[in-house]
Amino acid sequence: MKYCPNCRTEYIDSAKMCSDCEVELVDKLPISEEIINDESDLTLVYQCDQLYKAQMVKSNLESAEIQSYILSQKDSSYPGVGDLAIVKLYVRNDDAEAALEFIKGSENNNFEFEEE
Repeated sequence: MKYCPNCRTEYIDSAKMCSDCEVELVDKLPISEEIINDESDLTLVYQCDQLYKAQMVKSNLESAEIQSYILSQKDSSYPGVGDLAIVKLYVRNDDAEAALEFIKGSENNNFEFEEE
């Protein structure tokens, strides 16, 4: 499998470039600075259909010193009608309550993302 080093999307071996980020694919993703020991250490706090939306929320959370992790389940290998992407944003269980409050506060201050 090939991977995008930017959005971490998985591609078939014959793919060369990420269709979203337009960067060259790699055989292995770089090891992150912080290793998550167990999936149960994380809580889902945000879900959307576009990577850029999750990246904006992640950036906002990190400005509040809340570390977050993006999981993109977008399958760019198969063309299709409509957008079948699922992008999820996780935080450590200890930060979940603060992250959810921060996201809710952002939505109340008109930072919510609107579809065009």
